[in-house]
Amino acid sequence: MPRRFCLRGNFIWEEDVKGIARYLAGLLSVVTILALWKAIACLGQYPSFILPHPEEVARRFWLALADGTLLFHAKVTLLEIGAGLSLGLFSAFILGYLLAKIPFLEFYLTPLVVVSQSMPVVALAPLLVIWFGFGLASKIAVCALTVFFPVLVGTIVGIRAVEQEFYDLMRILRANRWQVFWLLELPAALPILMGSVKVGVTLSVIGAVVGEFIAADRGLGFLVNLARGLFDTPLLFVALSSLAAIAITLYLGVALLEKKLMRWR
Repeated sequence: MPRRFCLRGNFIWEEDVKGIARYLAGLLSVVTILALWKAIACLGQYPSFILPHPEEVARRFWLALADGTLLFHAKVTLLEIGAGLSLGLFSAFILGYLLAKIPFLEFYLTPLVVVSQSMPVVALAPLLVIWFGFGLASKIAVCALTVFFPVLVGTIVGIRAVEQEFYDLMRILRANRWQVFWLLELPAALPILMGSVKVGVTLSVIGAVVGEFIAADRGLGFLVNLARGLFDTPLLFVALSSLAAIAITLYLGVALLEKKLMRWR
């Protein structure tokens, strides 16, 4: 027993060390990028509207944060991402499950899905603006459409990855349809499904920004357009870094959720 406890303790300690090492590696990469940025800006002696210094961007960030500009536009983009992501994930999972289980639906609906996804979102965004208007609805629709396809494919592949002998076992145990889904299909599809959700959450940021580029008077995408028109490159960097921070936070949140859900493996 003591030896088993010792081995378990060593395993936990090794996992902690690996976690700290990953954190330090990520921090080191950020520091390296900032150092290279500073070196290029100093050695190249570029004007501020071409490549501002990191401290200039930091000052612009705090100014935009203090006067409420950044928070106002970030809240709008976060609302679009949250609603679009929820709609895209839910609809993709439901349709993906149906396509995986009903060959008739797959035969008729898959070509339509592929055709819709073969068109660039940037090209579809103006049409969605015409259909849904200039408000939040069109941005949510663009965001949901961007998220939809990778999650749909992940759901289909994940559900079909369940081997037939497991279905036979559930049939022997007299499990009903709901129990088969919760106890077999969903856990078995979870690794592939979570991988597609990781892709979806990062694409959701792109979808929201594309929608704001087409028609918007608020949001981080609008702020990017505004800064570009004013040649306010520090503000442009602030908006871009905010979008990157949102995407990274969403990705890490899904990764943490995946880690918790996959403890059984």
